[in-house]
Amino acid sequence: MTTLVFGHKSPDTDSTGSPIIWAWYLAAVKDTEAEAVLLGEPNTEAAFMLRRWDLDKPRIIDAVSPGQRVVIVDTNNPAELPDDINAADIVGIIDHHKLVGGLETKGPIDIRIAPLACTATLLHKMIGADLDKAPAGIKGAMLSCILSDTLEFRSPTTTPEDRAIAEDLAAELGIDIPAYAAEMFAAKSDVSTFSDAELLRMDSKTYEVGGKIFRVSVLETTSPDTVLSRKDSLMAAMGPVAQEDGADQVLLFVIDILNEDATLLVPNDLVRTVAEKSFATVVGDGADMVVLPGIVSRKKQIIPNLVV
Repeated sequence: MTTLVFGHKSPDTDSTGSPIIWAWYLAAVKDTEAEAVLLGEPNTEAAFMLRRWDLDKPRIIDAVSPGQRVVIVDTNNPAELPDDINAADIVGIIDHHKLVGGLETKGPIDIRIAPLACTATLLHKMIGADLDKAPAGIKGAMLSCILSDTLEFRSPTTTPEDRAIAEDLAAELGIDIPAYAAEMFAAKSDVSTFSDAELLRMDSKTYEVGGKIFRVSVLETTSPDTVLSRKDSLMAAMGPVAQEDGADQVLLFVIDILNEDATLLVPNDLVRTVAEKSFATVVGDGADMVVLPGIVSRKKQIIPNLVV
């Protein structure tokens, strides 16, 4: 049986590249039939990575068959996976997020979760010397994933290992990191073809905080004004998106990669309260957004601080 390798819904660069990397390793090194798949359309930065390194876009699935062998990468949260994930035969989990719980396996499995900024960094460590056999596209995907998840080493989640591995890969591939990262971030910033609802779901994860379910969305960009010019329509779309997705509220953080801050849209009193309690800020009277200096990481700076 073919082993399917996939990451989370609304796949970003790491959840697009890491399945490709691990499926290559299983097939080329471990002689295990494997296929990388996605749980949705890749975002614009991930699509750029696929084009840049001449990688085929994995097919998109929305369900898994009972007993299907799967390896899950870049998440361990059932809410970010197919509804029927526990009917599958989960044979591995490789991740860099906190352990959530709720996944069930048919037997003992291999699990690797490490405090790194990027799943691809962990894959690099696990593959080891066998990476010498990898084509340039696999190494390019690794580099892309790390630069994306670390925001070119700006994110507080960045570890010395993330940086060292990225620099080694860039040197081997002949890539200038600042120039390549600028290309990636420009691709990520091009959101002109996406509807408001698509933007709110593009890089979004659901969390429960104080009895409220929040869809916490981040848009990382080098051109925040392009997104913020749509703030009225984005806020109007938050209610329908939250209702359709079973959430109480969408929280949208527009991350300015270059200035290293976040702008939170404030459509109502609930979000105003969350902003002020969570980030020690004051939302001015009548203000519909607030700038949060130094906030760039959902995993390390946003989610742990959320208070209702």
